[in-house]
Amino acid sequence: MSTLLIRNARYIVSCNDQDTLWEHANLFIRDNAIEYIGPELMHADQTIDASDMVVYPGLVNTHHHLYQIFSRNLPEVQRMELFAWLQTLYEVWKNLDEEVVYHSSLTGMAEMLKTGCTTCFDHHYVFPAHAGDLVAAQFRAADTLGMRFHASRGSMDLSQKDGGLPPDSVVQSIDAIMADSERLVRTWHDASRFSMHQVALAPCSPFSVTGDLMRESAKLARSLGVRLHTHVAETKDEERYTLERFGMRPVAYMESLGWTGPDVWYAHGIHFDDDELRILAETGTGVAHCPASNMKLSSGVCRVPDMLRLHVPVGLALDGSASNDGCDMLEELRVAYLLHRLHSSQDAPTGYDLLKMATRGSAQILGRTDIGYLAPNMAADCFLVNLEQLPLVGAQFDPKSMLGTVGLKGSVDYTIVNGVPVVQRGELTTLDEARAVSQANAVVHRYLDR
Repeated sequence: MSTLLIRNARYIVSCNDQDTLWEHANLFIRDNAIEYIGPELMHADQTIDASDMVVYPGLVNTHHHLYQIFSRNLPEVQRMELFAWLQTLYEVWKNLDEEVVYHSSLTGMAEMLKTGCTTCFDHHYVFPAHAGDLVAAQFRAADTLGMRFHASRGSMDLSQKDGGLPPDSVVQSIDAIMADSERLVRTWHDASRFSMHQVALAPCSPFSVTGDLMRESAKLARSLGVRLHTHVAETKDEERYTLERFGMRPVAYMESLGWTGPDVWYAHGIHFDDDELRILAETGTGVAHCPASNMKLSSGVCRVPDMLRLHVPVGLALDGSASNDGCDMLEELRVAYLLHRLHSSQDAPTGYDLLKMATRGSAQILGRTDIGYLAPNMAADCFLVNLEQLPLVGAQFDPKSMLGTVGLKGSVDYTIVNGVPVVQRGELTTLDEARAVSQANAVVHRYLDR
């Protein structure tokens, strides 16, 4: 059994039910769980002197597309909105393989760990024929780094010839999708407390999947005890699509397919009307808020203040690295703060509200009760930030809000996942960064042929 002591932390921001802020306190970890927080000093195998540091719960990313790291910042798509952007990039993504997915996942999750993110959900939905076991490649990358990882078996069965957006080369039959979904859940999903591996079923979006695929995915997920995820209400184009094709707004369409409830969360959720928000609140259906991506693709502003007021479950998310162009959860938190201050003024969530959204809120929509806040018997997932640095001078008076109001540029000082320090003094402990960058860039050049 291993033990770790975070000693004499200047602040410990718990994000617990009481919003406890500990000062000059110790946090003691045994194996993968927090055992004690308070003034008592305990002996441990390893000690971190946190006398100048703030300890935060690990951030939880609730929606990503890690494979897109290798197709970001491409000049031909920078002025496009979602539908045209997708149709252009599908011509790149149809060449995905196991090597591309492994290295893109590795570099993306490495950046997340360095910016305080300890749990990542990835929505992978592009499965070209003969590409290899792409989800297994993602789990290998997560295990290399020590990231708590939720994968998805995404899917598309509606190609351009049938009125969808993706090309024929990246869609599959429902039977093939269901068989592989069950295989991946049975191989990788671990429902136990402190699990490092989980799997959700995640058909891509209303404009790339059939209603039959959505229904069958919901049935299978519930029979296997896993969660459901998809894109909903990201753009006005999607709203028009569901109205014209199905005669329903997006949430009514989701309801008709069995896609509401506390085991379901949507990515983006920008264009919900008042009735749709009430349905989400009543059913406990969650939303992954992706502010940077929503801005880059000119998709709109999610009604987060209204969602929080109605108690809709909301978590924070990075979204794909070709629409966010980064994997920095601290940046995402501050972007969310500034966006909603601009758009909603005094009704906007505070910096601390957004920290809780990125921790407790995100954990809730992933169905986790063992991560998201710091307390005894919770997972030992946290990160530490040294206050004694130039960008944070004068920022120490409200550590609960600081990451939203002031922000942090660059790496955190420590990130601990499942009781293991995976970032120490700003550097990854599980990866040779220079070698990983060199290998990833070689794969990028091969993949893009440019």
